[in-house]
Amino acid sequence: MRFMGFKRSDGSVGIRNKVLILPTVVCSSETARLISMQVEGTTTFNMQQGCGQIGRDAERTMNILVGLGKNPNVFGVVVVGLGCETAQPHIIADRIRESGKPVEVVVIQEEGGTAKAAAKGVEYARCMVEDMSEEVRTECDVSELIVAVECGGSDPTSGLAANPALGYASDPIIKEGGTIILSETTEFIGAEHILMRRAKDKAVADRIYEIVKNIEDEVKSTGADLRGANPSPGNIAGGLSTIEEKSLGCIHKGGTTPVMEVVEYGKKPTEKGLVIMDSPGFDVDSVVGMVAGGAQVCVFTTGRGTPVGNSIVPVIKVTGNPMTYRKMEDNIDINAGTILEGKNTLEDVGREIFNEILSVSNGRMTKAESFGFSEFGIWRCGITI
Repeated sequence: MRFMGFKRSDGSVGIRNKVLILPTVVCSSETARLISMQVEGTTTFNMQQGCGQIGRDAERTMNILVGLGKNPNVFGVVVVGLGCETAQPHIIADRIRESGKPVEVVVIQEEGGTAKAAAKGVEYARCMVEDMSEEVRTECDVSELIVAVECGGSDPTSGLAANPALGYASDPIIKEGGTIILSETTEFIGAEHILMRRAKDKAVADRIYEIVKNIEDEVKSTGADLRGANPSPGNIAGGLSTIEEKSLGCIHKGGTTPVMEVVEYGKKPTEKGLVIMDSPGFDVDSVVGMVAGGAQVCVFTTGRGTPVGNSIVPVIKVTGNPMTYRKMEDNIDINAGTILEGKNTLEDVGREIFNEILSVSNGRMTKAESFGFSEFGIWRCGITI
C-alpha cells in the first residue's frame, strides 16, 4: 500500500514539508516566534524549559529537541538559542545535522539582541524554504509510517468505540510493515498483564512490568495518590470510575498484534510493528515524545473532546461520543460515536480511520492543523534549580 511523501537523505519519509524554527530555551521562544511569523513554510512552538535543569532531566530536554529537529516531517532547522542556557544551541544543531538536514544557528547574545538575531534567522529560514519548495512528493510505502496513537479527555465512549476502532486501523498498518507507537504508561496500570501476554518475548514483557512499576513507585514516593490526576476530574465526570477501567480502554488503541519493543520517552523505535513508549498520561507531553521519536502522524481519540495539535505532525481527532462530535465538530475529524448509535460497525469506523491516515499522509489537512495548533510540553524527570 502506497502514499505520496517526501523522502529524506537519512532514508526516512515525511508526510509534511516544514522548516522548523527551533527554540532551545524559553528565553529564545519569542524570538523564534518572530522569525517564524515572517517566513511562510516555517513552524515553531513555545519552548518552556532549556535551562535550570540538571542530570537526566537536562539530557532529556536536549534529546527531545534533537528528536524534533530530526523528525521526517522537517526539511531543515533554524536553531534559535539565547547563548547561556543549559540546552546549548550549537550542540543541538550538530546532533541534528547527523540526519543530513540543513541546519543553521542563531544565538541572540552573539548577534547583539532580538532584532539582529531575528533578521539573521529570517534570512536563514527564507533561503531554507526556497530550497524546500523544490522538494516533491514521491511514492512511498506504508511500511515507512510511524503512527503515534494517543487518547485524552476520555469518557466511557473512548474505550467502547473510539479506541477499539483505532485499534482496528492500527493492525493493517502493522501488517503492511508500519509502526504504531502506543503511549501513556500511567494508563496501562491495571491492564499491564494483558500487554505483557502480548509481548514478543520475556525481555519485552519484563520491561512493560518495569515501566508500570516505576511510575507507581514514583507516585508513592511523593506521598500522593494517583487518583485525582488519573482518572482526571474530567474523566470521572464523564463516567470513568477507576484507572483500571480507563486502562482497559486505553490499550485497545494499539490493536491486537504482539508488542515488539518498549522504548524510552522520545526515543525512535528500532523495531517495526507495535511499540510501547514509556510516557506520561498527560496528552501534550506524550504526543511530543512520540513526535521526537519519529512519528509523522498522530491519531488522538477523545470522549469529552480536545483541540490539541502539534506544530510538526498532523493530529487526527476521533471521538467515540456522538454528542461531543456534534458540539465540537470544528475540532473532531472522525465521529466514532456512530458505532454506539448503531449506524456503523467497529470495522466500518476502523476502515475510515485507516483511510484518513492515508489521506492525511498524502497531504489532507486535519482540523487541528487548520487552526495552526502547536501545543508543546516535555515530560520532566527532575527539578528546576
